[in-house]
Amino acid sequence: MHFVAVQSFSNYIDAHIILGRLKNEGIECWLKNEATTTIIPVWTTAIGGIELMVSHEQVQRAGLVLERIAEEKKSSRICPVCFSHQVEYINTLRKPVNWLSALVTFFLGDLALMPEQRYHCFHCGAEFEKPLEPANN
Repeated sequence: MHFVAVQSFSNYIDAHIILGRLKNEGIECWLKNEATTTIIPVWTTAIGGIELMVSHEQVQRAGLVLERIAEEKKSSRICPVCFSHQVEYINTLRKPVNWLSALVTFFLGDLALMPEQRYHCFHCGAEFEKPLEPANN
């Protein structure tokens, strides 16, 4: 059976959540590079992250499920500044301590550069620790 990569993840928690959702929909899938990225996280970007592999015959159906999951995720995050739903969790190197870490990594070579992870609003440009959650009616 032929499998196709449909999405890539930087951590195994997100990968397993999506994997479980697809399996619940009856889609044949598995995770590629999971062991390597979990054991040696510094290699995650170099090897393309944890890849979600889906049976070639079920790629279109998986795409529809992934779109639905993305819409659910998008509607659950609200910017506290402009109240937009265009919010994503990103890695940023904006703080001076992150640049200091980069310099130390450059000179000593063995330390891993760990960027700060924050939420970013692509509508107003604000960055924040936690988005607002929608009010339940």
